Amino acid sequence: MEIYSLSGPSGTGKSTAALSFAHDHGIDGIIDDGLFIVKGKKIAGTSAKFEKSAFKAVKRAIFTDEDHLHEVQNAINEQGIDKLLIIGTSDRMTQNIAERLAFGEIQYLYHIENLRTSSEMKLAKFIRKTEGKHIMPIPVVQVEQNFFKRFIQKGVEIFSPKKEKIGETTIVQPDFHQVIGHVEKQQFVQIIKHACEEEDLIEKVTKVQFELLPLPKTMINIVLSGPINLNEQIPIDQVQRNILHAFEKEFELELHSIDVNIISIQNAKNKEPAIHK
Repeated sequence: MEIYSLSGPSGTGKSTAALSFAHDHGIDGIIDDGLFIVKGKKIAGTSAKFEKSAFKAVKRAIFTDEDHLHEVQNAINEQGIDKLLIIGTSDRMTQNIAERLAFGEIQYLYHIENLRTSSEMKLAKFIRKTEGKHIMPIPVVQVEQNFFKRFIQKGVEIFSPKKEKIGETTIVQPDFHQVIGHVEKQQFVQIIKHACEEEDLIEKVTKVQFELLPLPKTMINIVLSGPINLNEQIPIDQVQRNILHAFEKEFELELHSIDVNIISIQNAKNKEPAIHK
């Protein structure tokens, strides 16, 4: 059997990426957080996300329980798969899992940064940190509702480039995850406005649109402070850098796009349009 590893820090989108990655590489079986999944369906195992503490969740994920280990080993043998993908937070963790399952060395090592952009990974970590949402790469109907008292809902359907459905995800809130708290949209907007107003060039911000999903982006309308010499380049890129820096510092997020629209130019003293040629 060919063994693949997909590793990366917690909350960076590994479980979401796993179904597409497995499909692209012709991998039928996935080991993720104690579950054995074949072609997007749970076959055996118990998820680490069902545990009451982070310590117990890690032990579950690396198959320290003998009954759990034997259940998954037997299911893998019965399925007769040729390739298996093991997901973990590090190469060491996935190798430990491979050894516990008695499948030997991992032949192919992949990392989440090979599959996801920096912006995508930071967004996934932000949602994990602020809302405590974890992804399971199985349908919601296969998730035992009684294990999750706080939150459970259908995630997204995953399709191949040929529009074939290859699986779906479920969003859950494990008991062991301590939620920091939801960030309101207005908080994002205020950070953007403040970052813009740091520039003397900007007289005022008239409108801010912000979207967190599918990737963070913003569109801003501004009024410039005149007089403006049209022969000089307007340093909008500095405004964009201010916003990028503010988001990284405040939210540890990376904006996918920042569109700045100049609505008008006003003289800072009399508020009349002011353009110098």
